[in-house]
Amino acid sequence: MSEKILMKGNEALAEAAIRAGCRHFFGYPITPQSELAAYMAKRLPKMGGTYLQAESEVAAINMVYGASAAGVRVMTSSSSPGVSLKGEGISYMIGADLPGLIVNINRGGPGLGSIQPSQADYWMATRATGHGDGHVFVLAPSTVQEMADLARMAFDLGDRYRMPAMILADGLLGQMMEPVEMPDPINPADLPPKPWATTGTKGEREHNIVNSLSLVSQVLEDMVLERNERYQRIKEVEQIAQLEHTEDAELVVVAYGAASRIARSAVNAAREEGLKVGMIRPITLWPFPTKAIEDVCATAQAFLSVELSTGQMVDDVKLAVSGRRPVSFFGHSGGIVPTPAEVLVAIKKALAGEVFHILPFHSKLEAGD
Repeated sequence: MSEKILMKGNEALAEAAIRAGCRHFFGYPITPQSELAAYMAKRLPKMGGTYLQAESEVAAINMVYGASAAGVRVMTSSSSPGVSLKGEGISYMIGADLPGLIVNINRGGPGLGSIQPSQADYWMATRATGHGDGHVFVLAPSTVQEMADLARMAFDLGDRYRMPAMILADGLLGQMMEPVEMPDPINPADLPPKPWATTGTKGEREHNIVNSLSLVSQVLEDMVLERNERYQRIKEVEQIAQLEHTEDAELVVVAYGAASRIARSAVNAAREEGLKVGMIRPITLWPFPTKAIEDVCATAQAFLSVELSTGQMVDDVKLAVSGRRPVSFFGHSGGIVPTPAEVLVAIKKALAGEVFHILPFHSKLEAGD
């Protein structure tokens, strides 16, 4: 490990990916992730790697597919509408059992929306990244340090389970600067071999075929069921969450990414007032850390999901709670970031027994302006 340096989140993630053995990047510019691509454009050619700005997001993800099939560590990055366009290619990667890193620096939507931070891509990332019965790993950093740390983790998980991995961050984390300590670099030649890769037989083995097409229904179902068994194993062993003050908490706030930083300030303020409040911060959004929530159900009386959306992760919180405790939601959408004071008000309402799913309603909208 090296000494800490001040870096922007997008650039820290890019540097960490390079140090994790990634030498190939294919993408298309879109705010607020463009610094990540720009960093790769400067660094990769100097290292003998490949940076290519594709003609579209659709082209970029299919280039990722091809490079991954050749056995190298490869990535792409985009933001919200750009990731939507990559959905078909991501599904092809899932169907072909190919690893690869997809970075989504989430912005406000739907549509073109805004370039402000958002968490409204949660459903897309965890439910419908691509069509068919498939999943990708979804990792959610909350600091610039984690932008770097989770990049390496994403590559390792993808290779271990032969599936794509996504880092779901937002414009706030992508643009902010914090001290970060970079991991020691990995030589790509020292990475574990991939015997399934299409690297040429050299007359020494059978041909490897990478394909997601299967026209025989029973063969396709067998492949889907095998993959689903893999998903079940992942759910058992790869859930990651950070728990704070949950030992005596009557109310547990659940928040991830940038929203968790705001929620933490509100939780600490509540503790200073003598209120028994704790927090669970999911780091893996898929697999969702249901075990952490199930464990605290023994003592917690209620849960509050805080998000930069109209309420998406709250569905997973409710599924994990399974009706044993009331679950409320508070958040902003469209790129508005809630304040710790607003979250503290929601905490006190939830502690008072109110169950709600609310967003602030602006008076000017009520007046029809």
